[in-house]
Amino acid sequence: MKSKRKVEVVVISDVHLGTYGCHAKQLLTYLNSIAPKKLILNGDIIDIWQFKKSYFPKSHLRVIKKIMDMAANGVEIIYITGNHDEMLRKFSDTTIGNISVVDKVVLEIDGKRAWIFHGDVFDVSIQNAKWLAKLGGYGYDLLILLNRFVNWWLERMGREKYSLSKKIKNSVKGAIKYINDFEKVATDLAIEKGYDFVICGHIHQPKMTTVENKYGSTTYLNSGDWIENFTALEYQFKRWKLYNYDQDKLRAFYADQDIKDMEVKDLIAAITVIEQKKKKSKSLN
Repeated sequence: MKSKRKVEVVVISDVHLGTYGCHAKQLLTYLNSIAPKKLILNGDIIDIWQFKKSYFPKSHLRVIKKIMDMAANGVEIIYITGNHDEMLRKFSDTTIGNISVVDKVVLEIDGKRAWIFHGDVFDVSIQNAKWLAKLGGYGYDLLILLNRFVNWWLERMGREKYSLSKKIKNSVKGAIKYINDFEKVATDLAIEKGYDFVICGHIHQPKMTTVENKYGSTTYLNSGDWIENFTALEYQFKRWKLYNYDQDKLRAFYADQDIKDMEVKDLIAAITVIEQKKKKSKSLN
């Protein structure tokens, strides 16, 4: 079996488990390929906004099981709440074993400070008209579902895949302005607060860039998403890099056969009893 890549910190966001657009299988393959010390889930991991009892596939349960297995094996898991999983904010500042739930975190790493949060706090549509933001979420999910059908047809025709949502974002001036404004507000605040890095998700736009103004500089990083871009942020050897699943030639051979073969009822049971097992082991010690 291939050895896993050792990484100090991994940041993923905008997985949207429970929606048609989520690519859980690709994410599980990625998680199987790494051995991080710290895994930061930067919001919108579970899409509670669009949660349906009729749609939560086995592959989505496998991702949750994998994350809990990582925690049980000593990986520190920091779950930062986002807008689609905002219901978890009632549990902010709660820690269970190696898993903690927070709204934001400042990570001290190699003498530098990284300010990490989801980013929805900058979204006026969410703060002032949540119903409109939720409606937009349903529309985006429908667009992704339509895009899957289009790409299935294109592949059968021997043609390259096409992203409808990226095309729309890149062609609408308002969307481009929103992204630019989001990044400017985040970096201006980070510079004002003296942070070396500001790390966000939310806008599904993977990016890493250094920004300067008259008061100083900071590095802006966005972990992207696991709906269209399949990206994550990794910190190793005193530097950040943007991981892209589609460019990883070694991704294909990583799979946890034990998780893959588990039935849905067994996955649910494993997820719900993991804490009981940990408590028992502590009592024995």
